[in-house]
Amino acid sequence: MNQDLVAEIRSKIDIVDVISERIPLIAKGKNYFGVCPFHEDTHPSMSVSRDKQIYRCFSCGESGNVFNFVMKYDHKNFSEVIKELGERAGVDTKTVRIHQKDEKYNNLYEAYQLSQKYYQNNLYSKLGREARKYLETRKLEEETLKEFGVGLSLESDNDLTMLLKNKKYDVATLNQIGLSNDMHDVYKNRIMFPLYDPYGRIVGFSGRVYKDSNGGKYVNTKETVIFKKGNCLYHYHEAKDYCKSLKSVILVEGFMDVIRLSTIGIKNTVALMGTALTKEQTTLLTRLSNHIIICLDGDGPGKNAAKKIGENLFNMGIEVKIITIPNEEDPDSFILKNGKEKFLSLLEYAENYSDYKIHLLKENVNFQSEEELASYIHSVLLEASKIDDEIRQEIILKKLAKNYDIGYNTLEKRFKELNPKKKKQPEKIEVAKKSRKDKYQQAVEQIIYFMLNHDWVVDQVEKEKLVCPTNEERLLISEIIYFYKKNGYIDIADFFTFIQDKNDLLKLLNSIVSSNYQENVEKKNLFSYFHVVKDYSINQQKVRLQELMKEEKDPLEQAKIADQIRKLKLGDN
Repeated sequence: MNQDLVAEIRSKIDIVDVISERIPLIAKGKNYFGVCPFHEDTHPSMSVSRDKQIYRCFSCGESGNVFNFVMKYDHKNFSEVIKELGERAGVDTKTVRIHQKDEKYNNLYEAYQLSQKYYQNNLYSKLGREARKYLETRKLEEETLKEFGVGLSLESDNDLTMLLKNKKYDVATLNQIGLSNDMHDVYKNRIMFPLYDPYGRIVGFSGRVYKDSNGGKYVNTKETVIFKKGNCLYHYHEAKDYCKSLKSVILVEGFMDVIRLSTIGIKNTVALMGTALTKEQTTLLTRLSNHIIICLDGDGPGKNAAKKIGENLFNMGIEVKIITIPNEEDPDSFILKNGKEKFLSLLEYAENYSDYKIHLLKENVNFQSEEELASYIHSVLLEASKIDDEIRQEIILKKLAKNYDIGYNTLEKRFKELNPKKKKQPEKIEVAKKSRKDKYQQAVEQIIYFMLNHDWVVDQVEKEKLVCPTNEERLLISEIIYFYKKNGYIDIADFFTFIQDKNDLLKLLNSIVSSNYQENVEKKNLFSYFHVVKDYSINQQKVRLQELMKEEKDPLEQAKIADQIRKLKLGDN
């Protein structure tokens, strides 16, 4: 690919802007930090540099430029990313050819796409009249139904199966992906809601009854090779841009809640399709925003789920708020009964998670009992000790003192016993435990890092003709020198693109960039690293000569070898 074209696109794109559209970033000093999307991160361990136009994770070691990030995050190849970012930068990319990815499940995604079109056609045919009337009673207009791809499965036994068979799908495949049961359609007489994976591909359905039926209220697609319920959040692919724009995401329990909220203009929503939040779903959520508003059903299971999910997110350092739906209702039924403004009021007064948890502690407490009251106050103090805000802590203590007629000093004394004052430590960035590197490897990698940051170091390294410990290190140094000679400058972000097809070198470069190597250099420091590397070369020669002398039988030849070893030890080489 034309390197000048690639460099032009890279120079016109700001990596901070691109990454912040995909994950929340917080400015700290010169750099920006966020939760790394490439491993199970619990604290912001990924740094993004606007100056260098690179990102690096200090935990998992991932690093690169804007192209590397988008390729890995969006699961796209290099040509696709060049096209996408080139268009964004206003650069002509007509000469760039897209190399199609080998997607072994494409035919399965296509089967679901065809099924969704079939169900949609059914809904707007004569046979869908009764279903449309039912949806009208649920206050779902045609525009909303089309936005969410809602359709209808008919009473017939195998219409969809036969349609897909005629499209060259075998019954075994249709059974495998949950569309057929031998020659019978899985879904009959149900309103069909397509389920999407995080990339916007239909991977399943949820079918809801709309008239009398012997089956359950909902029938959902079974887990298949393309559908893992715990890896998806309903409406995720559509909500991403809204969440980034509004800097928050609302988490609800079911897809009908998402659809209802959309009808009143709230679109930064995703749904669990249940009450549990998996690790994979947590990762998806934290990619959307650091501010998560939990709005689950107002019944017992919904409250318990909100508490559990809120606790996990709160412990990760996420800003969590809770909306409590009154009268054990869900968002869908609440909005239908009470209207948009009432829900917006609930949203406006959403509680911080810590406040919500303290309010929950009141449930089932007999405040006439001194023992239960003391236990309740102790629990509140424990929760307050977890809040990293001294003003809020003091407000909680004053409320307790006033509401229960207890001396503030007494409460403060107990609180300090629970929460001994510690010096606030700076937020730690998780650092991966990496294999220990010897002094020669560290010296070479430090030299390479200097080369990537200072033009004059490249010239100096070429003059020294260093012999590095590994072939990959030697090759990487050669590539840096070649890049510098060809382009007349050195730039880490552009160099990542230059070697992006050389996996072994890219792996080594990732390791170097994500390590805590020194950036600024003086000549005396550089030459001290040269000395360490030269020592390695000399030691290797000594080892080789000593092995050679063991094998040599001729005393004269042994003497020659011994003299070579002596000269190496004296530095006369």
